[in-house]
Amino acid sequence: MRVLPTILGPLLALGGVGLTPRETPGPTVVLPRAEGLDITVPATANLGAGFVGGAVTGQLGTVEVRDQRGPLNPNPWVVTVSATAFVSGAGGPSRTIARGQVSYWSGPVVRSTGGGVLVPGQPTQAQAVALSVPREAFRKTLGNGNNTVSWVPSIRIAIPAGVVAGTYTGTITHSIA
Repeated sequence: MRVLPTILGPLLALGGVGLTPRETPGPTVVLPRAEGLDITVPATANLGAGFVGGAVTGQLGTVEVRDQRGPLNPNPWVVTVSATAFVSGAGGPSRTIARGQVSYWSGPVVRSTGGGVLVPGQPTQAQAVALSVPREAFRKTLGNGNNTVSWVPSIRIAIPAGVVAGTYTGTITHSIA
């Protein structure tokens, strides 16, 4: 399994919220994985602006899986997505946006090469899932040979009315197995 985080940093200002990228990416944790199977994700994302009590929605950037395991048959894989809470300063109830307030949808395939059956976890916003627990983002079910697939996931963060203004940061993590 390979794990790569995307760092998101929402900025809550008086009456409004803007999400801006964090200056430096967080740590990358690499776990044992299948040789020849790799995933890349953007290091940061900017989700624009919103208001306390409202929500912000935006794309995370392109996620790409490269499967170079060749003739291994079958060679399925699953990408899982998870989130941390978004926290400002020392945290606490008025400085935390819970991960259950973060919704995710993968969107469709935007580019692919090679063969295989590629299945998006949530093709449209109507299928968005809360990231209160890890969720399936994408899957390859059938096929062999070298291939790649890319998608551009989106997230929506509901901003609770009780949070105070400040800079909030959190991490969206994609892992593949």
